[in-house]
Amino acid sequence: MATVETLEKLERKITLSLPVDTISKEVDARLRKIQRTARMDGFRPGKVPMNVVAQRHGYQVQYEVMNDKVGEAFFVAANEAQLRVAGAPRITEATPQADAGASVTELKFDAIFEVYPEVTLGDLSGVEIDKVTADVSDAAIDKTVEILRKQRVSYSLRGLDTAAADGDRATIDFEGKIDGEVFAGGKADAFVFSLGEGTMLTEFEEAVRGMKVGESKTFPLTFPEDYHGKDVAGKQADFMVTVKKLEAQHMPDVNEAFAKSLGIGDATVDGLRADIKKNLEREVKFRLIARNKNAVMDALVANATLELPNSSVRAEIDRLVAGAREDLKKRGIKDADKAPLPDDIFQPQAERRVRLGLVVAELVKTNKLHATPEQIDAHIGELSASYEKPADVKRWYQGDANRMGEVEAVIIENNVTDFVLGQAKVNEKAVSFEELMGQQA
Repeated sequence: MATVETLEKLERKITLSLPVDTISKEVDARLRKIQRTARMDGFRPGKVPMNVVAQRHGYQVQYEVMNDKVGEAFFVAANEAQLRVAGAPRITEATPQADAGASVTELKFDAIFEVYPEVTLGDLSGVEIDKVTADVSDAAIDKTVEILRKQRVSYSLRGLDTAAADGDRATIDFEGKIDGEVFAGGKADAFVFSLGEGTMLTEFEEAVRGMKVGESKTFPLTFPEDYHGKDVAGKQADFMVTVKKLEAQHMPDVNEAFAKSLGIGDATVDGLRADIKKNLEREVKFRLIARNKNAVMDALVANATLELPNSSVRAEIDRLVAGAREDLKKRGIKDADKAPLPDDIFQPQAERRVRLGLVVAELVKTNKLHATPEQIDAHIGELSASYEKPADVKRWYQGDANRMGEVEAVIIENNVTDFVLGQAKVNEKAVSFEELMGQQA
């Protein structure tokens, strides 16, 4: 059995020995295999002399054989020592290999690598976790109905003598100046916005409110200190606005026709509200699971003791950097592949992910929290339920190993969450529907 030397924390070293004749025999065997099909000018196929084949392919074959044999030797040695290797080993040739003048019968290599750490989980019974709960109220259903109505709003031209009011869609020309100069983004023609929805600054909406088609107005406007346009934040501008068109908003009535237009099976107002409630309850359930899961994971990370393998953190940083570059590409950022993305930006997130992954894996192994086929099937069924053709969605999940792997990972996290909440001291905290959904009350 190979001797394992501890270098520092999780770092280990194994010296591997490879018989020279074993390597030579494998190199010779591979070269002969190449010779059987080799094609070269001046020779018939398969008749190229061995010395010519060796001259052309020998270096590459030698390199491949050495890599393969060192890899095999490391795998055997690590298994014999019952090591859980984290990341790929760093292989270097050991020196000296033999005394001066002596024939070399074996080659030695040092494999330096990291092992996964021992994870010590603290006593969960002493951990306090806030578990949030939320209900779907009538007010939440009312708000969703209003959103659905706004999605189906229609407009009609208003009379020339009608003043602009909240709910109207206004088409305007405007020009803003600071110190007598038009600033970037301060001018637009045929600009459209809806009054009263807060898409424009309050002073701007107040100026337009009450104007009629064809009217123009000048007014001062002070940009907030925290305005997203840094060049104008905190500055006062002088605006001139001209109303070109006003359109009145028409919201559909909440009745059977409205329910039918939404494809509700029970095309009644009660049926519409019942369908909305069902969908909101499903969304609330997923939001609660995600939020409570985060609280559990934070508690697990804080309650565990372990060393982090640098190789795993490095691999996670590389994944995060690759993901960030891909996101920049999707946003159309030029030369996203060359954008400076320092490792230290991603270091804390990478370390947390690695730490959490190791802790969760230990908890799953120790307490048998793996996903069962029944759980996987039920979860896919729940994910598919909100679609028009659930059976097609289920087949979509089941037809791809990566998607099924993602489902399995979610279920394992849910199992871990339920297990920890069953062990820890839980403080239930009711939150409003709006807070849970990230909406303004």
